[in-house]
Amino acid sequence: MSDRLIRQGSYLYGIRFGAEASYCLLDIDAGSAYHPNRDPFAISRIVAALEPLGLVSHLLCTSSYSGGLHLYFPFPNAQSSWQLAIAVTTLLENAGFKLTPGQLEAFPNPRPYIVEGAPSLFNAHRLPLQAGSYLLNHEFQPIWSTQQVFVQQWQFAQNRNDLDTKLLKQILKQAKRKFFRISGKADKFVNDLDAEIELGWTGSGQTNRLLGRITMRSYIFHHVLSSGKPLQGATLIEDIVETARLLPGYQEWCQHQHEIEHRAEEWAKCIESSHYFHYGDPNGKFKAESEELEQAIEKAPTWNQQRSQLTRERIRSAIAHLLETEALPSNATARFKALLEYKIGGGSLYRHRDLWHPNYLTENAENAVKTDKQSDCALGASDCHSLTSLLPNADGNNIPRNGSSDFTAQGLGESGGNSLSEAESNGSDSASLQGVQFVQKMLEDIQAQREAQREASEIAWQHQQQIKRQASNAKLIDRLRRFLASGDPILVSEALAWAEINPGVLDVSSHSLRDTPQDSTQLDDGNRGSEDDVR
Repeated sequence: MSDRLIRQGSYLYGIRFGAEASYCLLDIDAGSAYHPNRDPFAISRIVAALEPLGLVSHLLCTSSYSGGLHLYFPFPNAQSSWQLAIAVTTLLENAGFKLTPGQLEAFPNPRPYIVEGAPSLFNAHRLPLQAGSYLLNHEFQPIWSTQQVFVQQWQFAQNRNDLDTKLLKQILKQAKRKFFRISGKADKFVNDLDAEIELGWTGSGQTNRLLGRITMRSYIFHHVLSSGKPLQGATLIEDIVETARLLPGYQEWCQHQHEIEHRAEEWAKCIESSHYFHYGDPNGKFKAESEELEQAIEKAPTWNQQRSQLTRERIRSAIAHLLETEALPSNATARFKALLEYKIGGGSLYRHRDLWHPNYLTENAENAVKTDKQSDCALGASDCHSLTSLLPNADGNNIPRNGSSDFTAQGLGESGGNSLSEAESNGSDSASLQGVQFVQKMLEDIQAQREAQREASEIAWQHQQQIKRQASNAKLIDRLRRFLASGDPILVSEALAWAEINPGVLDVSSHSLRDTPQDSTQLDDGNRGSEDDVR
């Protein structure tokens, strides 16, 4: 960029800091509480706060016609921009100054967060001595300002400022700022809030909206912008009030100064009970509730467990109904068939046999069987480990000992399997045979149910297709009847041609068919050939 473009004054030019900086700049707006019109000693206090760092001399000029001030602190040796920004802001904050837009800003500015997917840039400031920018003396009065005078004062201040690098590193260690990585949407949200807040009051009737925006920025982004803890409760209210009082136009236009604390308290309660939360909280403000919900979900039964519980309830209800009507069979097979009438699958009955099988429902009989088994084992009976239930406690079935097959299963009765006996007194042969018959019958019933379901589905599909065909035919007949009533020779001939092929459908008399002019059906081969399409 050439000097001529800047001297033309057609545009206002600004500059951003790069990786290194050879000066720092402080910006004080005209409506700031630190402006000499409000606090004549504020600038002296600011300069005194930066003296420990070695910045003892500065240039003072107006930023524009608005009356804002720029303080330049040049130094001879370039330093890291982000280190310089943190050191300057830390010293000023320790001295009690609030670095906020519209009040006091530092350039280069500390970047408390990094925007994901976008280059992280320092804030830009205006170049000096443009329209409305003049050098000021110690009494804050404008003096004749040229580039040569500005350069002379710059070099004078630069030679006096000797930056203490050791103190700079010490301040960096003490700062311990936390840097956040935020999304592009969050960065836009912050910028939108800043654009509305920092302009301050420009007229009456703006207090409610400004307090709402201040509350949102303080509650959501304070710990990101100021590297502190998230605000809530009394600290949030205090920050809202303090920010509002420092904004431009507060004294002139805010009509709620007498109740500003009360209004800030109302806004704080409002946002704390809303869906907004501190930025960076992975679970939002409802973290505790979400954790309790996750624990409840973990403890809740699974879908399979719920379905199993519903099946067991149906079996219990069926057993209760059979007992009330005195229709509960004593035989296991008959009881199984009776429960099938309640639309309970055979597989479900097999899995939950502890609810309906006689050996499970009759505890006294079961205890008696166990006692007999123990006695048989004491006498040295060879089958003392075989059980007598029709269906085993485990999922597997034992191979019958003395079934009709010539396969022998010596010793398998001791492996935890169960013999399929109806009652122990019937003997092992009859028990095995009855058990096999029972399982075969159960499988046959399941297969019969599946076949019935397939047949029902097939019948329903055929019925649906028949309805569709009937509806299609009804639409076709209705359309052909409209052809006959239209009086158009082509449409009439097409309808009559279809009626001749399908007699008795359109109720067309044979006389009408004979009286049809032959030439009308031959006006267009495409019309006559559309009979197949209609059919």
